[in-house]
Amino acid sequence: MNNFDSKFWDERFSTDEYIYGTEPNKFFREQLDKLPPGKILLLGEGEGRNAVYAAKSGWLVHAVDYSKVAKHKALNLAKYSGATIKYDVQEIQNYFPYKNFYDAAAIIFFHLNSLERKMLHHKLIDALAPEGIVIFEVYEKDQLGKTSGGPQSSEMLYSLDEIKNDFSELQTIFLKKENIILDEGNKHTGEASIIRYIGKKKSNAE
Repeated sequence: MNNFDSKFWDERFSTDEYIYGTEPNKFFREQLDKLPPGKILLLGEGEGRNAVYAAKSGWLVHAVDYSKVAKHKALNLAKYSGATIKYDVQEIQNYFPYKNFYDAAAIIFFHLNSLERKMLHHKLIDALAPEGIVIFEVYEKDQLGKTSGGPQSSEMLYSLDEIKNDFSELQTIFLKKENIILDEGNKHTGEASIIRYIGKKKSNAE
């Protein structure tokens, strides 16, 4: 996802189909399964596929997105799955999460311009409790020209150095550029250039 306005996303999500699928992102699922359940913040969560998986896995889920249509679909998916999630509709650039609160946070294919991105990532770090984990998968700059999703703007795509710099306060657990085949609904299908990152907030004693 990127930072087109709420009207854009309401229109995109205004279909009975879950355009990114109902199954969680593979990397998100793999990493979440390694962690003990706690409180998790999901930014740019869209139709709720990752939020519902986290809730079913025992996490207390707080999702945030631009789109009221996405929220409606996410809550329907949660109800169908027997899960409970908290979901706020808000301009994410103006969103200020609780500080030192979440055991994990995730951004999965949510893209902003460089200035807004840096500000959001700083707030995300502040939101993590000591030893909290960030799970992060986004399109890399080589995604330009590919049809498997993401913004076709270099400024809104990521590089390894940008992620290193944005999350320099965290301990890097995993950081890698990969070329994969996406299969996440009809909007994320085909060859894609991505970056996957796991970071850990240092404890107060460090």
